[in-house]
Amino acid sequence: MGLLAWVPFLYVAIRRGRGSDWGAFASFALYETVTLSWESLVPSKDGDPVLGVVVVLCLLMATGLLLFALFDKRTPRPQGPGQGQGYGVMAPPPVVGNPYLR
Repeated sequence: MGLLAWVPFLYVAIRRGRGSDWGAFASFALYETVTLSWESLVPSKDGDPVLGVVVVLCLLMATGLLLFALFDKRTPRPQGPGQGQGYGVMAPPPVVGNPYLR
């Protein structure tokens, strides 16, 4: 499961293109590289407890970032006509016709 922790961050980085998203993706990709190297260099039959703790903490951090978007700050949305710009601003006329044939 931990081997694919970087995939959702790559998707988010490609979709939004923000520097913070690319930084999150790069950190998780680096994590996977270091973890795989560490696992292959430390031969043990029972496993490495420190590596297990690192994997669990990384998965918890990835889950928190994806659920609560700690690396994403909301940007203010531009106000359109008729949405708080004051009186006298005309809204665009409604479009008549089938929207699927445009």
